[in-house]
Amino acid sequence: MRISRILSAAFLIASTGPVFSQDQSTEIQRPNVLLMMVDDLGYSDFGCYGSEIETPNIDGLAKGGLRMSQFYNTAKCHSSRICLLTGKYTFQAGNNAMDKALTVAEVMQHNGYFTAMTGKWHLNKEPTDRGFQRYFGHLSGATNFFTGDDTFRLNGEKWSGFDDDFYTTDANVDYAIQFIDEALKEKKPFFQYIAFNAPHYPLQAKEQDVKKYKGRYAPGWDKVRRARYQRQIEMSLINDKHALSPRPDYIPAWEELTPEERAWEESRMEVFAAMVDCVDQNVGRLVSYLKKRGAYENTLILLCSDNGACPFERTRGKELKPWDPKSYWCYDVGWAHVGNTPFRWYKQNQHEGGISSPLIAHWPQGLTAEKGSVSHQPGHLIDLLATCMDATGAEYPREFNGQVTSPIQGRSLLPLLQGKEREGHDWLYFQFSNNRAIRQRDWKAVSARGGRWELYDLANDRSELHDLASKQPQKLEEMKALWHRVAKDVDQAPKNHRKPAGKSLQTFSPGQMTKRAAGPKPTGSEKKSSGQSKSKKKKP
Repeated sequence: MRISRILSAAFLIASTGPVFSQDQSTEIQRPNVLLMMVDDLGYSDFGCYGSEIETPNIDGLAKGGLRMSQFYNTAKCHSSRICLLTGKYTFQAGNNAMDKALTVAEVMQHNGYFTAMTGKWHLNKEPTDRGFQRYFGHLSGATNFFTGDDTFRLNGEKWSGFDDDFYTTDANVDYAIQFIDEALKEKKPFFQYIAFNAPHYPLQAKEQDVKKYKGRYAPGWDKVRRARYQRQIEMSLINDKHALSPRPDYIPAWEELTPEERAWEESRMEVFAAMVDCVDQNVGRLVSYLKKRGAYENTLILLCSDNGACPFERTRGKELKPWDPKSYWCYDVGWAHVGNTPFRWYKQNQHEGGISSPLIAHWPQGLTAEKGSVSHQPGHLIDLLATCMDATGAEYPREFNGQVTSPIQGRSLLPLLQGKEREGHDWLYFQFSNNRAIRQRDWKAVSARGGRWELYDLANDRSELHDLASKQPQKLEEMKALWHRVAKDVDQAPKNHRKPAGKSLQTFSPGQMTKRAAGPKPTGSEKKSSGQSKSKKKKP
């Protein structure tokens, strides 16, 4: 491929990045890319985003790289994966089939990269059908961390090599190292994608990791959340003009719980913390391996999450220990509210608590922004494909397998890594089921679960505590019209997803302690295992 062809693909990338030789023997080598996504991790669940959970390896990447304070996802597992993989919105890409888009693996393989994936797929077909030359992981949306399930695959073949030492998070990195090693031996640049299933439920962790956090959560969710918020302010992630959203009335104050209830809540948050800790340990293993192989300096590392913290209560086997493969613990809205500090609402919702998540970028040879800095420019998962292309000098093929391709929606984040302002999006669009939102500059209109539209000025109210819908009716109508236009003409969402929102906001079912609601009403496949209470509803 000629360099002139790479540069001519300007319609695909918003900013001009470096161009690297494809010959790994030359002095200037193209960078490797390590893209990692964690599952159901809230905005504040890494140490470098305010958490008390110990994540020294991830924090180290942030210290030597860059964090984004306004990075967005879709608030849902499958749709976030579609956006990450294709650089397009969910239906724009063809939904689970992704038949209207190329994947990042297809693009990078087309440009001479060794492409590999480990972890959760949760989409149609298999990774090896969509550009990944190597794959280990599970096709399911969630799995038992100790025993796996029957959807595990190794390079397209059924895999069932589970032993007594198996743990999904560790295995994902074992195979990632094996695949990277193969690429390095072939002297090819690699694109390695790791889709951790952790810390998605079931909350299952190794005994030694859980015991590390024994007693850590005795102060309760109110104090833990306030401490996280204070650390976020000290880190300059959050300006103190954006207030900490209050605990909703469907979550009891910690002091209102009985000693038995508090002990149970402590226990399951200890397991969640242990799962995040294990992810961090494995990130440390990857970093050590890359350094050992001399590949660390020229590897672009990107780490993100697929949605905000999950409020679904589906615990069974509560009497079992969380390192027992037969256990199936979840946490509830109380701790999910902590995970999304300082924001409101959760996974599935398009309020900031559902769609805001960490993005950490690290690249010693390519990052020229101040190390440890925080960028407050907005970005989205759709931007990651464009970023990978921009950083590696890759081109997006105008034709693929005899079919003409269409341009991606995302724009490169590379200028942020260079400490520059980038030309951002005219708008960012959000939709899952009957949850919807649109952001244009600092204005955001949002509707939860088919309810009325709300309007917020995110420059002054990122926590979405002051609804301006009644004070700015004309602006709200403009934003609603923009959402419907984008949904129809850009995302091409089905008509049933574009129905006008209702007039009244739907609510949670609070219930009592272990019978307390799972938060937002589950939709689709989530309904089967919902633990929602049927008790009297209250407004959030």
